[in-house]
Amino acid sequence: MKLSYLPPLMVYAAYGVSGLTGIVGTFFVKDYLDLSAEFLAALLFWAGIPWAMKMPVGHVVDLIWRWKAALVWLGAAMIAASLLIMICLIRSDWKLSEAMRGVMGTGSWYVLAALLAPVGYMIQDAVADAMTVEAVPRLDENGKPYDAAARKSMHTTMQTLGRVALIGGLALVAGVNVYLFHGTQDLSREARAALYAEVYTAALIIPVISVLGVVLHRFLRHEREAVEKTQPNWAVLGGSLVFVALTMAVGLGGVPYAEEIIFAGSLAVILFLLWRLARELEPAARDTLVATAIVLFLYRAVPLTGDGATWWMIDALKFDEGFLSQVQLVTYALTLAGMFALRGFMARHSIATIVVVLSVVAAVLSLPTIGMFYGLHEWTARHTGGVVDARAIMLVNTALESPLGQIAQIPLLAWIANSAPANLKATYFAVMASFSNLALAASQLGTVYLNRLFVVKRGEYGELGELMVVTAIVTLALPLVAVALVRALRLKVA
Repeated sequence: MKLSYLPPLMVYAAYGVSGLTGIVGTFFVKDYLDLSAEFLAALLFWAGIPWAMKMPVGHVVDLIWRWKAALVWLGAAMIAASLLIMICLIRSDWKLSEAMRGVMGTGSWYVLAALLAPVGYMIQDAVADAMTVEAVPRLDENGKPYDAAARKSMHTTMQTLGRVALIGGLALVAGVNVYLFHGTQDLSREARAALYAEVYTAALIIPVISVLGVVLHRFLRHEREAVEKTQPNWAVLGGSLVFVALTMAVGLGGVPYAEEIIFAGSLAVILFLLWRLARELEPAARDTLVATAIVLFLYRAVPLTGDGATWWMIDALKFDEGFLSQVQLVTYALTLAGMFALRGFMARHSIATIVVVLSVVAAVLSLPTIGMFYGLHEWTARHTGGVVDARAIMLVNTALESPLGQIAQIPLLAWIANSAPANLKATYFAVMASFSNLALAASQLGTVYLNRLFVVKRGEYGELGELMVVTAIVTLALPLVAVALVRALRLKVA
């Protein structure tokens, strides 16, 4: 691995380490905050909107490339503020916590923390994406340019390492969580809260890691491509300003159907920007970009079951923090292995083929969880002497499913890195990331709708089975429709 790869990988790794607070956050919300599954799904929608705002940030990165480190520092400050809010919420006996509750309620502070963190991570991610392009050299050790095949291979390696840094960070903190939550099932409510606060305090290392990445970048000496100075793209900046203004007005104005309005407006703005930027590409590359965007959008837009499924696992299946940490560790460790093992599969097949395979496998692997809702684990435990119980089924299912989540993104990231104009690298990454993350917002919006149709409350899981069945069907059907659509239009997918 080239040393020039390390700075962006450190920023990605910091994002991965953010998973340290994932399980703690789930249990804190469930046990200490009175928030519904529908509300939390809606909050995830709003938390995803900053990632759709990555497009103006990406263009700003291109415009002020020499001062990109300042943006990483800004993101680090936002992440630290979010973590400090959560520490104060958990440490409710602190005088500062009492003062915070005098300003606004605990739920409102939680919402603020949940929105600050993704803004910070999005800013840092926009910088890291562009740094991955710069990190790949154009000249070999003899000063000769690399050919197109070699550069494509290096870009694929760089993007794979980016996913490895992200998932590696998640795997590392999952292992830490296994240690932290071992034998904690009998802790008192006060002791649990103290442990949760310690985890959030330890998470303050996250912004430090990302800042160290840009500090290292400053001191590295390696060949960097001289590119044409980026000129402001007023369509990008103007469209982004409209997007931000629409989001703020609707979000703060209490407008009915705010999520739907924001989604429709965001989609219109991003499609406009995508169209303007696509004009910079050759016609064949432009068609490939459109087809790939359609397939990945609908693949990532499939709705989820929401937090109700996790609550059911905690209450009905008795999954505690320790076991869920073990599940996370298995997930991320096997994801790392899977990305390397399936690298050849990604290189040989188009994103359309990859999406079809992933969708079919995801639908099949949802069946054991659905089965457990209807008593599968009880039947298997009776016939295996308790060996194959709910935990065994969950671990095996997780082991099979874990490598799938990150695979579809890697070919797209490599294609962008190899095809985007050098002076607009951050802009292209940002607009495609905005489009991709808007698909996740669509997923959360679909999750909200499903949770309205099938109401799941704490301790009331009667409709959860139907919710999981419908989710599995949509998970299979929507990506297949996307692939069929691009093939009907005779478009080539990357």
